[in-house]
Amino acid sequence: MSEPASDEARTIAADIETLHKMGYRQELVRRMSGFSNYAISLSIICVLSGGITSFHQGLCSVGGASIGVGWPIASLLALAFAATMGQVASAFPTAGGLYHWASILGDRGWGWATAWFNLGGLVTALAAVNVGAFQFGLQAIGPWLGFPPQSFSDSSRTALQIVVVVVITMTQAMFNHLGIRVTTRLTDFSGYLILIVASALTVALLCYAPSHDFSRLGTWTNYSGLPKESPVWPSTGNVPWLFALGLMLPMYTITGFDASAHASEETVGAAHHVPRAIVRSVLVSGIFGWAMLAAVVVAIPDMNEAAAQGENAFYWIMDRVLPGWLGLVLCAGIVIAQYLCGLAIVTSTSRMTYAFARDGGLPWSRGLRQVSPRFGSPAIAIWAVAALAIGFMIYTPVYTTIATCCVIFLYLSYGVPTLLGLIAYGRHWTAMGPWSLGGWYRVLAVICLLAVGFLLVIGVQPPNEKALWIVLGSWAMTAIIWLGYMRHHFEGPPKGVLLLRSALDPPDSKTGPSNTSDPL
Repeated sequence: MSEPASDEARTIAADIETLHKMGYRQELVRRMSGFSNYAISLSIICVLSGGITSFHQGLCSVGGASIGVGWPIASLLALAFAATMGQVASAFPTAGGLYHWASILGDRGWGWATAWFNLGGLVTALAAVNVGAFQFGLQAIGPWLGFPPQSFSDSSRTALQIVVVVVITMTQAMFNHLGIRVTTRLTDFSGYLILIVASALTVALLCYAPSHDFSRLGTWTNYSGLPKESPVWPSTGNVPWLFALGLMLPMYTITGFDASAHASEETVGAAHHVPRAIVRSVLVSGIFGWAMLAAVVVAIPDMNEAAAQGENAFYWIMDRVLPGWLGLVLCAGIVIAQYLCGLAIVTSTSRMTYAFARDGGLPWSRGLRQVSPRFGSPAIAIWAVAALAIGFMIYTPVYTTIATCCVIFLYLSYGVPTLLGLIAYGRHWTAMGPWSLGGWYRVLAVICLLAVGFLLVIGVQPPNEKALWIVLGSWAMTAIIWLGYMRHHFEGPPKGVLLLRSALDPPDSKTGPSNTSDPL
């Protein structure tokens, strides 16, 4: 019985030694298993969150084909991002994740910009998930509690949203404050819950569906301009373009898998487990999400009437297809999963904040990098992240705009280290970790970069044009702060990080990248 513990102790010692070579002390508590690392990304992706709250964005584009055809395409794109991210995470397993990778593969300026994009994406993701959870709970469960949505005026509903989201976010921060042991147990539970509820919803919809017309999943129908009073997408006759806009549903849902990388310094055997967790979380979410949403489409009594519901399409379908008691039970499970999704985002974002502050990249870095001596968690960073998400939600209470900003910021932060990795691969980045794609890295990196450009274009189209000004404003602010101050004061990661690629090179690495591979 003692041998596994001994093996784990040796693995932790090796993890700490790698961290020391990078110039850091082991401050966070390293107790996450490979499954727990996988569960945190699965919890953040959470097909029960984005897949449901953004369902109308797909349905009201080209109907069933948006799910049947669009979801698999977007899942493959996300899998390409996950695979390239996994290779870099295996070589450089730190809590800073994307920030460190951009600094190592490029320079401190690229790292600093990547950190801000990633933080912007994670903060907006937290706001979007919690706003989505409130709206879903109000629509699906509110009537059962005597609070039907139509009983609220616009102003009172906005006020209620602010109050509820503040409570949700603060409690998520509280659980994170209590340490990784508590957080891990909740995210492990979340991983199981997501798969169980998604499977139950899929089976229930297929069992109670009035018919089973699977041809809908390949049928293209122009639902732009619906509903007439507040269309999901403006009316257009360009069906391919409308299909592209509908991809915002899966691309928003399948984000946040960088969480596994941010938890590297708390994971045992990070170089092996983190890349596997990243890829598996995307693969499993893609499969379960497609099956679940395909069942939703197949179960719809009338496609035209469902599309006319707009943002209320999913609730309308549940009400028309499932018995009331069963719908309530499933919706309760969905709300819990959405809450735990937000909790996992707080974990990921606070670790990114801690790592960036540790290198002096944020205002008030001295406080944000502090680790609670009692709980071993970055307490101040946790509460700062919660406050920023609440502030953004108050500034932009519209769910679709928040979700769009999340997609743009996150995939942009994924794209920068991917570009730098493509340039550095085989040149000054020659030492791969134990998880490597070999020659496929370059191919997938190019695909990812093309996808980033595509998402930047479709993400700022009406009715989400406000996202364009938020993104442009953030870029301008980033450039001004860097050029005006930070480039003279921000030193970036310690030299141990920047020299890690050389320090860990095997003796024969001068001939090119190591081909050691373990892609699954």
